[in-house]
Amino acid sequence: MDQDEIVIKLMNEVDQLLLNARLRDEIEPFVDESLNLLNSRRLSLELENEFLASMLAWEKAPVLPIGQWFEPELKLPAPDSQTDEQLHQQLHQVIGRLYEKHIVLEYTDHLSDRQLMCLIIRDILPAQEKRICDPSSVLHWQCIDEQIDEEDWLRFYATDRQRAAWFEEHELALPPKENPPFSRRLPGQTGQTG
Repeated sequence: MDQDEIVIKLMNEVDQLLLNARLRDEIEPFVDESLNLLNSRRLSLELENEFLASMLAWEKAPVLPIGQWFEPELKLPAPDSQTDEQLHQQLHQVIGRLYEKHIVLEYTDHLSDRQLMCLIIRDILPAQEKRICDPSSVLHWQCIDEQIDEEDWLRFYATDRQRAAWFEEHELALPPKENPPFSRRLPGQTGQTG
């Protein structure tokens, strides 16, 4: 390593130390046990700074209804006022707009377009969530509740292992495993069915 490379490396380390000090000062009012966990680990300064920056972004993020994350606020017409084709087109536009705000819908394939649009209007848009303006921060919204809608969860989404564990716990007949009726490819999906 020549002298210029050594100087550049030292300058980068100094920059990381200064950033670390600034992040720790800013996060001080929000300190809890997660910072103690960080102190007990041996992370590189760069990784520690990334962690501190993400903690600070979380702490400073405003809590807003998801509909207000959009400018102007995202308000949708009642699904009953639209034809099936209009609703289908609007649903995919809305899903794309949600994805632009880093909101990924999961487990939607048991819902018709109309049912999914109703869920978005009733549950998602008014939901109070932290709005973190960081592309690496994604809000995954599961469109089925495993406890409330247990039968559909087991029928359409549960893995063989999850079904076996449920059977062992409840000792009740499992619903037959089926493909969900409304197959969708949505942006940001992580391998699970829609």
